[in-house]
Amino acid sequence: MSRRSGQKGHLEKSGRWWVVRFWMDVPGQEKRTLKRERICPISGPGSLNKSERVRRSREIIAASGADTEEYFNKVVKPQQERQSCVTFREQAETWFTNETSRKRKPVADSTVQFWRGCLDKWLIPNLGDLPVSAVNNGAVKRLIVLMAEELSPKTIQSYVGVVKAVVASAVNGEGEELYPRNWNAEFMDMPVVEKSKQNTPSFSAEVMSELAKWKNPKKQMLFILCGATGLRIGEALGLEIDKHISSDFLTLSIKQKARHCKIENRVKTESAVRQVDLHPSIAAMLRLFVGERRSGFLFQSRNGRPLSSSNILRRHLHPALAKLGYVNSATGTHKAGNHAFRRFRSTYLRNYTDCPSGLRQYWLGHAGRDMDDLYDKIKEDVSFRQDWAEKSGLGFELPAVVPNVPKNEEIDVAEEAA
Repeated sequence: MSRRSGQKGHLEKSGRWWVVRFWMDVPGQEKRTLKRERICPISGPGSLNKSERVRRSREIIAASGADTEEYFNKVVKPQQERQSCVTFREQAETWFTNETSRKRKPVADSTVQFWRGCLDKWLIPNLGDLPVSAVNNGAVKRLIVLMAEELSPKTIQSYVGVVKAVVASAVNGEGEELYPRNWNAEFMDMPVVEKSKQNTPSFSAEVMSELAKWKNPKKQMLFILCGATGLRIGEALGLEIDKHISSDFLTLSIKQKARHCKIENRVKTESAVRQVDLHPSIAAMLRLFVGERRSGFLFQSRNGRPLSSSNILRRHLHPALAKLGYVNSATGTHKAGNHAFRRFRSTYLRNYTDCPSGLRQYWLGHAGRDMDDLYDKIKEDVSFRQDWAEKSGLGFELPAVVPNVPKNEEIDVAEEAA
């Protein structure tokens, strides 16, 4: 009530009248309305001096009841009580709908699926029946105890971030948070993410050299390209011959990505839209791999769709790593994700070459960290980039020839169906 008391109003001229403007709550409406009432004529009979106008404006506001406790209890308090009864489940669905349908900075499909899974499996079952007003440090602390039995520290942090977003999304008609929180990581006993223990595998030069000899020509070329460029797997699978590969095969344009065998006309970040220059030996292999094709996806199934990244993992990369005796130091298994190619390229360029850091970040699609990075225009010097692509080398050995993929190549029916 204290926030709604003592309005002085705003005096202004409107036509031939002095008027006062003030806020008024409206029954059944969360947002307040700006009211305007006449005070007196600006001149002539009935006009008032400044002090009289101020006194009269206060009388008008008082007569309206806008500042009385009775009016507050009649109009505002019931609305607040209704808001306090909103459950976390209801607010979560409202938040999810608003976030996934927004036009400004649309959310990626992968993020939408992550949020949906997080809400359905953990947050709504454990917090759904609580009023949003009761979702505080204590409630989240109890949730963390449950999640810690099954989830990694990084995943728990991500899920708690969704909780915070849902609570913060409960706002009044003025856009102000209804339940502001001072989240206390110490009190909640939030797990600490130890980066040294995260599962972030990479490949050695020896492993990359062996992967470059994989028996399947199409996956062999994919492994070589990812290791030689550091492309994200979705970026590599989203490449189209007539749109993203230069006529001399020395430059790739990254403008889209493939996910679940479908194209998303977006990439991970703004910095991911870039051109990646190839070593001449890779360009020659790529030309041979493309052969007489003039359009379509660089890596496609028989029906012309992008390959499935999960199938590549299960049917090719993981078996190849098992055959090579590769051991993931974080998990103790032979398995590693497609991102290991990207880590290999980053490690090689950073530690084994003199490649300028600005160019390395540009090729990898990493965002700049300071104004020097913002002012760095190395991306505009194509000849310089291509020179360094040749100087930097690959960091692994290539096979003598990468066979071209015949048009009638038999493709695993299960892979095509995916």
